[in-house]
Amino acid sequence: MVNLEWYRTLKEIYENGTLTKASVALYASQPGVSVHLNALEAYVGKKLFERTSRKMIPTEEGKFLYEFIIEAIEKLEVAEQHFKKTTQDKKPSLHIGMCSEMFQFVIEAEIPKLNFDLVAKFGNHTDLIKDLNNGIVDLVITPKKQNDKKAIVDYTAFSKERIVLIAGVKTDTTVINKLIEDSNWQELEKELQLNTWYSASNEMEHFRRFWHENFKNHPAFKPNYILPNISSIIRCLSNDTGLALVPDFLCEEAIAKNEIKLIWNGKVSTENMLYFASRTDLKYKKELNVLQSIFKTKMKGIEEFV
Repeated sequence: MVNLEWYRTLKEIYENGTLTKASVALYASQPGVSVHLNALEAYVGKKLFERTSRKMIPTEEGKFLYEFIIEAIEKLEVAEQHFKKTTQDKKPSLHIGMCSEMFQFVIEAEIPKLNFDLVAKFGNHTDLIKDLNNGIVDLVITPKKQNDKKAIVDYTAFSKERIVLIAGVKTDTTVINKLIEDSNWQELEKELQLNTWYSASNEMEHFRRFWHENFKNHPAFKPNYILPNISSIIRCLSNDTGLALVPDFLCEEAIAKNEIKLIWNGKVSTENMLYFASRTDLKYKKELNVLQSIFKTKMKGIEEFV
């Protein structure tokens, strides 16, 4: 006999478009959803969905079966809601992706005030955008806008970050400051290479880009210490010696507390536009707007840079 849960699985895959989103709707694992679908296809002897990298596309047989069962499934769901002992509104849940420093700086303190559930994921921007396309996350904060016409993702610019040169307060920057004042860029490059350098594994691209834009070549050295994130760098530099290139908004507080020193913005400004990347089919628009408002309040607006 056919398992009625197989029909519910068909309904959620059909309506959500991916196994991942169907598993969330069913409160089940993705492998479990796949097992149900495979069992139903074996039972009816027909292929019900064409599987692509981004979406499950129903076949004609899948469409026909969905239309045949949907009314009955919806009646069962109404009956379930009517007769269960307790009723409770399901809280919306947003899945977001960004770097850990951004989360700590912007979102962490606001979490107790949210009236919806939140799941945060950290990683590099390329992987997070893949997760966004696959329906695993709903919102990504990214400095990179990908031009993929097939992707169902919107990019909205909301702020900029500037890469700046900082130093621990015990670092002797007398020579560096004089060379910057004299615009002696060739000697400045040599002098900077004599220092102890910190960088983050997820920020090496910023390091190389700042160097190339200001000295017209690639850095001829490797940082002495490559740490997991910018927060670790700032803590290591705090009240000590060394240099680092970091986004401005992440070091402003430490500079204000005189824990580190701002040395140089660069002769040209190395900037990254920051984007909200979100799915066009996102259900929880209101909750998304709440998160976006928090970011806009905490971070410098675009109008300050244009």
